[in-house]
Amino acid sequence: MAQISVEENVVVGNFGGVDLTVDVSRPADSSGAAPGLLFLPGGGWVTANREPLKERYGIPMAERGYVCVTGEYRVQEQARWPAAIQDVKAIIRWMRANSGGLGLDPERLAVGGKSAGGHLALLAAGTGPEFNNGADFEGDGANAIYSSRVSAVIGVAPASDVREYWRRPPLESYVAEPSAAAVDAAITAANPVEQVGANYPPTLLVHGTSDDRVAHAMTLRMFQALEQAGVPTDLVLYAGQDHMFDQDPRFSQAIVEAMDRFLARYLAVPAAAAVSV
Repeated sequence: MAQISVEENVVVGNFGGVDLTVDVSRPADSSGAAPGLLFLPGGGWVTANREPLKERYGIPMAERGYVCVTGEYRVQEQARWPAAIQDVKAIIRWMRANSGGLGLDPERLAVGGKSAGGHLALLAAGTGPEFNNGADFEGDGANAIYSSRVSAVIGVAPASDVREYWRRPPLESYVAEPSAAAVDAAITAANPVEQVGANYPPTLLVHGTSDDRVAHAMTLRMFQALEQAGVPTDLVLYAGQDHMFDQDPRFSQAIVEAMDRFLARYLAVPAAAAVSV
């Protein structure tokens, strides 16, 4: 394994009065050509604790040659939707804008996440100017001249269908719209499974089949939508495992290996070309 460096609590920017911070794990001898990965925590859009991700995914991926940024985003009590996805896209743009100092190739970026973080990763991958959707998801943060496009996306137990969550407590007030029709439209726009199309980037989906928080049937629906759209997709299911299965090192190591194999195929080319691989 390569020697790595870890920089903690790096401030990406201040958004809505909240300092957005990340941890950066990277090869110590990166020449600037390393592929990059942003990985996001879960927490039901109510919390977003990135701390466990550094050991679980950040450092192991850095040992395999990636610049891995483990990030956060504003949660419900800090800001209503779409602040969270705006934060994610702001971090991706920040990674591109600071690619020289981070030692990464700005044309080889991926995004991933667990649970609610998986929702945000999948949504970030399928929205933006190039998709003609999610215009307000880009936000008005810094580095606006840089793209938030990614070459690949990873969802670990991802909430890929938010219709099952955002109409019930504690999230019924998360989407603030003046009418029921407007709320429905906002949820549709925020729903990854409804944003899948032919230009969606290559995707890795990982889930436990005994997950009682985010049912793996949701991931199967996302997989089917991706397959029907012709998107290259890897699906990894772990029989009998619950939502927190990746806390077990045996499974987190297996997920890291699956991510490495997947990204080695789809981060070999720039973002604009990845969808045609």
